[in-house]
Amino acid sequence: MLNKLVVVGVNHDSASVALRERIAFAPEKVHESLTALIRDTAVSEAVILSTCNRTELYGVLASPADGVAAGDQLAHWLANHHGVDINQLLPCVYRNHGLSAASHLVRVAAGLNSMVLGEPQIFGQMKSAFAVAQEAGAVGFHMNLIFPEAFRIAKKVRTDTAIGENPVSVAYAAVDLARQIFRDMQQSTALLLGAGETIELVARHLGDAGLGKLIIANRTLERAEQLASQFDAEAILLADVTERLYEADIVISSTGSQLPILGKGMVEEAIKARRWRPVLMIDLAVPRDIEPQVAEISDIYLYTVDDMREVIEENLRLRASEASKADEIVASGIDALREGLLERQSADVVRTYRDSALAMQQSELDKALKMLERGVSPEEVLNRLARDLTNKLIHAPTAGLRQLAKDGGKQDVSKMAAVLGLTDFESERDEGTTLQ
Repeated sequence: MLNKLVVVGVNHDSASVALRERIAFAPEKVHESLTALIRDTAVSEAVILSTCNRTELYGVLASPADGVAAGDQLAHWLANHHGVDINQLLPCVYRNHGLSAASHLVRVAAGLNSMVLGEPQIFGQMKSAFAVAQEAGAVGFHMNLIFPEAFRIAKKVRTDTAIGENPVSVAYAAVDLARQIFRDMQQSTALLLGAGETIELVARHLGDAGLGKLIIANRTLERAEQLASQFDAEAILLADVTERLYEADIVISSTGSQLPILGKGMVEEAIKARRWRPVLMIDLAVPRDIEPQVAEISDIYLYTVDDMREVIEENLRLRASEASKADEIVASGIDALREGLLERQSADVVRTYRDSALAMQQSELDKALKMLERGVSPEEVLNRLARDLTNKLIHAPTAGLRQLAKDGGKQDVSKMAAVLGLTDFESERDEGTTLQ
């Protein structure tokens, strides 16, 4: 079953952001794109994963032998679908088939193939892509078995290793530090200086951490209000920070100011108003928003962007050390998945063969009963029943053995003989050869 799986795509390692933008799928277009993909290519089931860092097509082939050709076909379809020159796209496309495609699927879901090793967002994005494909009717028997098992293995990677435990973005590292200092975030107030992308990420992580109150200060109130509306926060002007600074347990700053916004004197007044309750200040700006001398004030804990980068570099090293453990989990998980699917396939074969045998039995029994009704002797009826039923039951295995022998599959013939219970097959064959 896994040998029918194919994946074709590009990611942050293989293609530039300019090319990735051109072949990205808009969310509202995925349904019709899945329909077109199945209609126009050799895949019978499909999932489309499209994020800022990757675009991937997952498909199930009608024939396992079509893997290489299907990879090329899907690459051409991707180029044509987005109006991109195939010669520009092909050097950036990776193609995987069979076990390597299954391994790629698990590694992507586990964050092992991400720009930031172990990042958690991709797992949700992958599950969402699969759900969309289900809604579109683009997945069937095969993918409904493979994808949930892939998610289970990916989840095991994340729970059994520390691959995703250490923050590796400046925004997340800052919020993680705040959580370590202020255990009860619901009782804490954060003041964010600036309203750019970094501050937006900080605000999102603070919300996920359960922050009690958030204040966003910006040079223009309109931008502060736009950002604040997303996170149920209060918006103020940077000019008003002096009056509100004493409220903040956490201050995180990332503005484009060329001069410091918070000076030592302003912070001293705020800490006095707080009656020396500690404040965590994290300055993510370059040039710095907070004067270095602020670190000299008691109960003020000041960190700069360089401090955060040191934390991130150490965390990346820790994540990398977990990667080999994650690889082992993926490898063993794929082996278990392959064996489980083979067992399921064999069970399906046995069930089908048993149903077929029961149908033969009933057919021959009906014939025998009609012969008895016509007055045929019971002995003749039983002999014919036994002969005809035996011939029907051994017809398919016999034809299969003959075809294997014709194709020169000596080992396959021996295996099939063993399955049929012919344990002395090899010795009898050898004895026969000797007598000749």
